[in-house]
Amino acid sequence: MATELTGRVVVPGDPDYPEARTNLNLYRSKFPGAIVFCQEENDVLNALRFTREKEIPFRVRSGRHSYQNFSILNKGIVIDLSEMNKISVNVLRKTAVIAGGADLGHVYNTLWEHGLAIPGGTEYSVGAAGLTLGGGIGYLSRIFGLTCDNLIGVRIVVPKGDRSAQIVEATRWKNRELFWACCGGGGGNFGIVTQFKFRAHPIGDVSIFRIEWDFEQLERAYDKWQQWAPFTDEKLTSSIELHAKEQNLILAQGQYVGIKDELKKLIKPLVKSTNPRKVQIASVPFNKAFDYFNYPAGNIPSYFKRSGSFVYQPIPERGIKIMKYFLENTPNEDAAIWQQALTGAVQKVRPTESAFYHRKALIAQEYNTTWKKEGEASENVQWVKALRKYLSPYTDGDYVNWPDLSIDDWPTAYYGENFERLRKVKTKVDPTNVFRFQQSIPPYKK
Repeated sequence: MATELTGRVVVPGDPDYPEARTNLNLYRSKFPGAIVFCQEENDVLNALRFTREKEIPFRVRSGRHSYQNFSILNKGIVIDLSEMNKISVNVLRKTAVIAGGADLGHVYNTLWEHGLAIPGGTEYSVGAAGLTLGGGIGYLSRIFGLTCDNLIGVRIVVPKGDRSAQIVEATRWKNRELFWACCGGGGGNFGIVTQFKFRAHPIGDVSIFRIEWDFEQLERAYDKWQQWAPFTDEKLTSSIELHAKEQNLILAQGQYVGIKDELKKLIKPLVKSTNPRKVQIASVPFNKAFDYFNYPAGNIPSYFKRSGSFVYQPIPERGIKIMKYFLENTPNEDAAIWQQALTGAVQKVRPTESAFYHRKALIAQEYNTTWKKEGEASENVQWVKALRKYLSPYTDGDYVNWPDLSIDDWPTAYYGENFERLRKVKTKVDPTNVFRFQQSIPPYKK
């Protein structure tokens, strides 16, 4: 008996198709033949079985934040989990079970009702699934680790036989290699995660800071930040944004799991040796902090190009001058370089202990540009590619959640020495390469 699609199915011509097909990145938009919004696990099973029986290409989507639109395609089927967003919390055991379609805003707010948190990103509409499967970087990383470091187990729909699908569970003790791969191996490579179980952390008030400098302070402010941020107290995670010259803004901000007076002492080395135009410190409940750090524009579809890299050693004067040059010659005023300090709890996990390889990096670095019209794409894309190229002597690799099709050796860039082990997991779980896209992990050929 042939499998039928279940759930909410949207096809071209339906009134809600334009919104249903739209991902965050409008650059090179795609037009799928159908989007299946799954309401329950059985809908996911049916969708995967249907695509296999009919031999229809498909993609898996949760938060729509795939930078290269790997989660959408032309003509095929998009299996969308965003309407599977239930969360249950066990306060006594400090655990949370999160459905595969929940976004960060829902996760943060639900856990906060119980005085708990997991380390995640900052934009509310980011899917917890993609974030976790790629690693998960945010303002709790240095104290609690990556999002995937707090993962206890998953339920995942994987291929079965020639044309079917099945649900398996993976933990540190069951299907261990698959679980290892789900901790940083990237979304959409092995199956469709319908449920995550996390270890959660008690949290209450936190302290946050914001420091601003004029653009002319870039070299001094950045160098002081990079020499300080990865090495300060592990309860403090911070970022720095180097904006285009037209914006006249260098911005450092961060979150400290502790009191304001302690944070004041911790940021002194950054403040006293530079000349900031503004310094703000506040103690707030954690829910106010994640509201503050949520970047509203990052939740609105736009044309953009992003790429990234990791910094393993402080960037020397020559590299900082390159960053400044590119920010003086941007395609538009919204171009920027963003960095976040790592180390702390992130570094306490060995590079091969999870699929997330870049454990020893000091900093994660992202290159961003956004534009208004389709015709402006070329100069923006070239700016990011050139910036990445010229900074490459001082950086290494890239974060799989910031994918970039222009990276030739992407397996090494994303996964380092873990790539071959990931291929072995892929070969066992998905030997016929059912889950595939432009930069998906390939199985070994038999």
